Amino acid sequence: MYLSFYNFKENPFNLTPDTHFLYLSKHHQMAMRSLLYGINERKGFILLTGEVGAGKTTLCRALLKELNEKINVAVVFNPYLSETGLLKTIIDDFSIETNAKTRADLLNVLGDFLISQRKQNKNVVLMIDECQNLRLPVIEQIRMISNLETEKDKLIQIILVGQPEFRQKITSPKLLQLNQRISVRYHIPPLNVEETKLYITHRIRVAGGHEVVFTDRALSVIYEYSKGVPRMINVLSDYALMAGFLEETKEISEKIVLRAIHEMSGAENEQSTDSSVENDRIEEPTAMTV
Repeated sequence: MYLSFYNFKENPFNLTPDTHFLYLSKHHQMAMRSLLYGINERKGFILLTGEVGAGKTTLCRALLKELNEKINVAVVFNPYLSETGLLKTIIDDFSIETNAKTRADLLNVLGDFLISQRKQNKNVVLMIDECQNLRLPVIEQIRMISNLETEKDKLIQIILVGQPEFRQKITSPKLLQLNQRISVRYHIPPLNVEETKLYITHRIRVAGGHEVVFTDRALSVIYEYSKGVPRMINVLSDYALMAGFLEETKEISEKIVLRAIHEMSGAENEQSTDSSVENDRIEEPTAMTV
């Protein structure tokens, strides 16, 4: 709605993981280097963590664009698969044709594929997103996949991407073997106040915005509210631009940001109330049936 008012070419604060808008903070740059190092040096397990909305998925999408044709990649977005479902998903993503159905046969098929890739001097990468939601048997299946190696080389590099609780999860005695095999680890912290300001300026510039201006105090308030988490920065900045549009001003002041926070809080409270009402409606027939 406000794009033409600010002369934007596109929405600067969409929540989709668009690499076109990727802002590489110091920590995002270090995370990218860590991932590339782990892949190129065939380190086996690589762990990338960050809070919800820290930009992990966008970074990983950018990583895929950095890889050359000698690197074959499969990405698993669904962490709720069974052990067999995981293997089938991996095999499908690598475009391996097979009639295998059992876990043992699927693992053998994957192993043969990895060996053939190594003979062609290719590197194979498996990326698994939202790994904090993986069940223990599936994590064990992933560890077994990592066992597919030669005396000198790891045949597959496995990137686990998830929230900080996964780091705690793998300290369990049951996952000791996996934890010990993770050679490269990096955690993306929230942006600091200066990075938050640069992040907002960067996204506005990429979207083609040359007329809208966020005041220094407005940027500081956004940082204080979002705590430097990119997704929350996007949400609040979007609300702020809408508030500025409604007031017909291209200068986003502290007052406008505070108004946006008030609007966000009202929307969240309304959504919460609607959810409670809906739950009441759902539960009422159940009570009558009992």
